[in-house]
Amino acid sequence: MPPNDKIIEPINASLDEVASEMVAKAPLKQSKNKGFSAKNTPPKAPPYQPMLDLGIETQKTVNGVEMGVLENGIPFLTQSGLAKLAGAQRGQIYEITQEWEEHYDDDVLAKGRASFLKDYLFKNGYKERKLYIETKKDGSVHYAYPDIVCMAVLEYYAFEVSGKNQKEAQDNYRRLATYGLQKFIYDALNYVPSDKWRYYHDRVSLLDESAPDGYWIVFNEISGMIVDLITANLNVNSKTIPDISVGIAWGKHWSDNKLSDSFSDRIKYNHNYPHYYPQADSNPQPAWAYPDSALPKFRKWFRHTYLPTKFPKYILSKAHILPGGQDEALAIGGMYAPKQISAD
Repeated sequence: MPPNDKIIEPINASLDEVASEMVAKAPLKQSKNKGFSAKNTPPKAPPYQPMLDLGIETQKTVNGVEMGVLENGIPFLTQSGLAKLAGAQRGQIYEITQEWEEHYDDDVLAKGRASFLKDYLFKNGYKERKLYIETKKDGSVHYAYPDIVCMAVLEYYAFEVSGKNQKEAQDNYRRLATYGLQKFIYDALNYVPSDKWRYYHDRVSLLDESAPDGYWIVFNEISGMIVDLITANLNVNSKTIPDISVGIAWGKHWSDNKLSDSFSDRIKYNHNYPHYYPQADSNPQPAWAYPDSALPKFRKWFRHTYLPTKFPKYILSKAHILPGGQDEALAIGGMYAPKQISAD
């Protein structure tokens, strides 16, 4: 995984425009079985989907079931682990996975496996175009099926499928429905979620009083937004550094508008990351500090330009590390939308 957060260039666009631009259409092709109603659309090659920069915090096999936890705290089962728990063949889980992707956009589904899973997952807020999260660990690709997907598949095999392994699936489902799959995986792996505030607090300690006298730095000025993101369960860590996004956009605005002529020149200062950040290998990094006289200008630009028009693009680029995926990213991205005044 790359050591630095991938910065998406800010754009001027509404939240709806950004969302529609980022969501690719799933390919459609004819189906012959499993309860899918086919559309008469020629098959298309599936689009390339880049590997997500989201690592595995911990993973191991417990009682024959492969399980783990992603860096954002989402518990998961591997494809073989899900098959084991559901009393199914791994090939059947693979088949379910392919069907979901191929027929995601089908408007009508005949009663059966397809309609059951879609109804279950959509009602529970899962509307991703893939049933798994693709990630990488130790150079190998891993397919992580999040807990909500696992419970949908397990319930299907427990109560909708007859067979010699149905009782096993029913027993597992009843046990996990009461205990919770997330708690089951956490306990089985002895996993304790890390302090989500650690990264932010450590950076606050390092950067406090780091700005030269008479100057301010972007990190200190956007602390309110960072707190909002952490409160909304976005992992603000070495892979998610909001002040870089804001700093790039503000720096471009500064240069394009020749603001040094209106205020005074910005200057470099020594910026440091906490020692456990990969970026700390190059400490200290030169970063911009801006004259105090330009602070009102920045605050107006940040409130009226960055938050409503550039922040949505940034937060949607982080949808894959949010437990709620794109829906949660859209909700967070709309936090700073201008409030409508009601006539009532």
